Amino acid sequence: MNDLLAALGDAIGADNVLVGRSDLERYETDGRQHAGRALAVARPATTSGVSAILRLAAQHGVAVIAQGARTGLVGAGLADDRGEMLILGLERMSRVVEIDAANRSVTAEGGALLSTINAAAHEDGLFFPIDLGADPSVGGMIAANTGGARFLRYGDVRRNLLGLEIVLADGAGTALELGGALWKNNVGVDLKQLVAGTSGAFGVVTRATLGLQPRPAAQVTALVALRRADAATGLAALLEAHFGTLITAFEGMSANALAAAFAHVPRLRNPFPGPIPPYAVLIELSSGPVLGEDALEHALGEALAGLIDDAGSAIIDVAVDRRDALWAIRHAIPEGLRASGQVIACDIALRRGDVMRFRDEVAAGVAARWPGLAVCDFGHIGDGGLHFNLVWPGTAGALDPAVGEAVRDYVFATVVEEFGGSFSAEHGIGPRNIKHYARFVPEGVRRVSGQIQRLLAPQGLGRVDFGSTSI
Repeated sequence: MNDLLAALGDAIGADNVLVGRSDLERYETDGRQHAGRALAVARPATTSGVSAILRLAAQHGVAVIAQGARTGLVGAGLADDRGEMLILGLERMSRVVEIDAANRSVTAEGGALLSTINAAAHEDGLFFPIDLGADPSVGGMIAANTGGARFLRYGDVRRNLLGLEIVLADGAGTALELGGALWKNNVGVDLKQLVAGTSGAFGVVTRATLGLQPRPAAQVTALVALRRADAATGLAALLEAHFGTLITAFEGMSANALAAAFAHVPRLRNPFPGPIPPYAVLIELSSGPVLGEDALEHALGEALAGLIDDAGSAIIDVAVDRRDALWAIRHAIPEGLRASGQVIACDIALRRGDVMRFRDEVAAGVAARWPGLAVCDFGHIGDGGLHFNLVWPGTAGALDPAVGEAVRDYVFATVVEEFGGSFSAEHGIGPRNIKHYARFVPEGVRRVSGQIQRLLAPQGLGRVDFGSTSI
């Protein structure tokens, strides 16, 4: 491999080819602490540098995996454990190239962070409407087709993706411009959408143009305590009929998830005077300046008060507090769960009307099969997304990895085969869940997906084979 490393040094500078073990370690774990082992890390600063890396790697028969901010949760951006893969790190390609306020768009390099593009757009009263607890790169968000807490209003990355520049793993390192900066463009096959959500396997994103949205002038948030979790679905429908697209978030939180957050995250304050409710929903409304925050808060308060006054209402209480204080509760849940024990994470999606039925059925099934596990679910129930997470208490000793896999197998089989849902709502496909892709995605779909992948990346890129038949 010395010849490859020397050639990479000539192409992008020897200082940007990392081989020392201490230099490589930070590139070998991700947001869920999956670990791999890399041959080296190559850090280009230009699209031509990316092309050179892919071309040289192909000549030497070395597999490449592109990597952004390492915030992924399924291992798609990590080398495997053999120490033979070259990581193509995009951290030096982190510039915001242009904010086009008139077009409501931002063009940025693949390694630019979400926080960086929002900071650049702030002066023009704009933002990129993907809301996450992490700070991913542009390329990583595209690879995962990130959604987030405000999907209900703004959609995912696909819906906000205008154009791409990608480099193919075709042996020549061919660069393609896909889509430009147009909001409307109906000319032939929309190839950029093949790149979104395919885990970096179809090409390396070196630049992207994303649609921006006006930053809301007025936002109000409420946390609603419910006597029954199944009341959340009806509440969502009632509020949508009343407020329409003013609703930007509708997040559900179970009692177990809330208890973990309050127990292990000292900075939080429980906004309810009584005990933790059986279920809670965080509701956010946003608008432009025409309504104003006082009017918006009054309208939400009136709507919820009317529901509370209804006979048999499932609403126990409504907490109205600072937006950041209420969102802090929602965002602290993953931290609270990790502190409670070993988390078995299931990122799933269902038709919204099936969420609570699934939740009840699978919680009962888990209790019968694995009585030591606690169901600590939360998530974006306004769009049918659910983080159906389970926690093995830290006081109970280590969880057998085989049990964790059996639990995920059971949850995913139920959501897909019984409810027609998805086992990957927003985290994407990676080594962590490729066996479920092979099991649940129809053979014909996998075959065509694999053919497209081999056309765009015949040399191979990343660790996901979308033609996979291995279960």
